[in-house]
Amino acid sequence: MRVFLVGSSRERLRLRTQLEETSVEVVGEFPTQAAARSTETAADAIVIASQTSADVDEALIEPLTPRETEVLALVAEGLSNKAIADQLSISDQTVKFHVASIAGKLGAANRTEAVRRAVRRGLIVL
Repeated sequence: MRVFLVGSSRERLRLRTQLEETSVEVVGEFPTQAAARSTETAADAIVIASQTSADVDEALIEPLTPRETEVLALVAEGLSNKAIADQLSISDQTVKFHVASIAGKLGAANRTEAVRRAVRRGLIVL
């Protein structure tokens, strides 16, 4: 089987090492699925190298914007979306969007985990 590996260089290296003793042939490595799909090379599958918890906690793939950092600090204070929106003079839908973006960038499943990961990385101080 011919596959593309997608993920960070560290993740791809880890997965490539695991596949060495198999019949899987790695025919390309890419940082994103979009890059893998845009190539002319043929493959049977795209394999996404998942992050280990240590990898997730090391660095952000995409840094938080100043506004996201501001929203995150208010989330860490326990404010609701509505309260954050009122304090920042933005809509609660915009806050909801920022919270989702923050969680995605931090690899967090919810607000609490996003705060925990942000504190661990030194992005905010409690």
